[in-house]
Amino acid sequence: MKSREEKTNAIRLLEQKKLPFKVHDYSQSDAVNGMEIADYLHENPDRVFKTLVTVGKSASHYVFLVPVSRELDLKKAAKAVNEKSIDMIKSKELLPLTGYIHGGCSPVGMKKFFPTIIDESAEIFDEIFFSGGKIGLQIEMSLSELRKVITFKLADIAAP
Repeated sequence: MKSREEKTNAIRLLEQKKLPFKVHDYSQSDAVNGMEIADYLHENPDRVFKTLVTVGKSASHYVFLVPVSRELDLKKAAKAVNEKSIDMIKSKELLPLTGYIHGGCSPVGMKKFFPTIIDESAEIFDEIFFSGGKIGLQIEMSLSELRKVITFKLADIAAP
């Protein structure tokens, strides 16, 4: 395990709740996008999820997790949260809003909880991967354990 200084909010929160999870460090790699991270970790890219933060027409914020092999379908995502439309937030808004930076945004341990939707494809895996709260770290855990720390719903939100 990492030294105490290197623990992220996500890792601290999961440890505090004594939930089973694994941390995967890819900080020694040149991986910059989700597909490269999945490749570096020798994982199925459908099992590695990226965390996307959006804003709806109502000005409410939402968090979506989709496999790195796919893109978020904005129309499906808007429907999943009962919004007319949603847009990705600007990169510069991410840190003040969530406490995380682009490329290291975890659905766990954000400054404030936002409605979270995970693509329904996650159900086919015993465990999924998502950001550990900083570039270079991925967390692997089951949806049932993740549900003990954040509330989320599953929906068809990824583009075909």
